[in-house]
Amino acid sequence: MKKQLIQFLAVSAFAAALPLQAGAATEQSSTRPTHKVEPEFPFEAQKAGVQRGKVTARMTLDATGRVTYVEIVDAQPRRIFDRAVVRALSEWRYAEGAAGRVVEIDVAFKQ
Repeated sequence: MKKQLIQFLAVSAFAAALPLQAGAATEQSSTRPTHKVEPEFPFEAQKAGVQRGKVTARMTLDATGRVTYVEIVDAQPRRIFDRAVVRALSEWRYAEGAAGRVVEIDVAFKQ
């Protein structure tokens, strides 16, 4: 698999993850990632002939900014990109803040 052929596109929400909790006393800077890992385009998608997709994921953060839980909210096509998204987002880091912060993002894939 040639890395030149694999392109990862992130929608604007990917770059600036948005908080979900209404009225939360969380600063916007604490919901911006300080470290990101891009998901790889899955071999399973290539094998199935899938060339693009979108996954909406919800992350729960602890007080240190580590991602403690990743939930797939929606995926098109279903289940093709889920594992790659969970694996990558689990490595993301955020600034310290309130434990239990929730961030939802969209991740787009295109080959």
